[in-house]
Amino acid sequence: MTALQRREQLIAIGRSLFAAKGFEAVSVEEIAATAKVSKPIVYEHFGGKEGLYAVVVDREMQTLTESVMETLSRPAQGSRQIVENAAMAFLTYIEEHTDGFQVVVRDRPTTDPSGSFNSLLGDVSIRVEDLLVTAFKRHKIPAKGVPYYAQMLVGLMVFTGQYWATHRKLGKEQLASYIVNLAWNGLSRIEAKPKLRYVGDGGGQREQRGRRSGESSPAAKSTDDTSPQSDNVPTDGAPQTDTPPSDADTAR
Repeated sequence: MTALQRREQLIAIGRSLFAAKGFEAVSVEEIAATAKVSKPIVYEHFGGKEGLYAVVVDREMQTLTESVMETLSRPAQGSRQIVENAAMAFLTYIEEHTDGFQVVVRDRPTTDPSGSFNSLLGDVSIRVEDLLVTAFKRHKIPAKGVPYYAQMLVGLMVFTGQYWATHRKLGKEQLASYIVNLAWNGLSRIEAKPKLRYVGDGGGQREQRGRRSGESSPAAKSTDDTSPQSDNVPTDGAPQTDTPPSDADTAR
């Protein structure tokens, strides 16, 4: 086995062990024993398990970053197309690099200050913010909540992906359709001035008093879930459609 082949073997073994056990639980002895080499060989190539771990993480982050950011940066995409492509790109990475994904989302060594996965999520969130700001302005929705909506969308995809990595009962395309269904239909019904219906205004207490007196309170009427307009009209009175903006609109 050449030196390059040995290095690649150790990287593959390290990736598998770090994914299964986490950084702290893996020792140089275990890496060497799995590769059927002596400990000095591991030190010769990487200087220790920290060096091996850094190489594994760097490779995985490069692959994941290129996949996701390339998807978000494609020109002339409609909004729904962006959501679909991003979901498929992320799930494809998990499908093809399951061990690598487990490494980057698991506990990191206390000596590693890079926080590579968190840095990537920050970059993705910023890109999503840019896309949302454009869409919000087009539809006259205040943009002050955009950073939070961006974090929600990224979190939806990441935590779903983490669960799917170890519970592979759905196919990639089906899971992507679930993600798009929740994210897209949620965005299509977004309110310009959202408010809580049952918390903080005493509405529940007023409703109970109204029922005891045989009448419905104004607050209860205004927040009645059976009202045909309760979920279709934002709180500022502007009509709201159940249909998301067309891809032709969002691509402009």
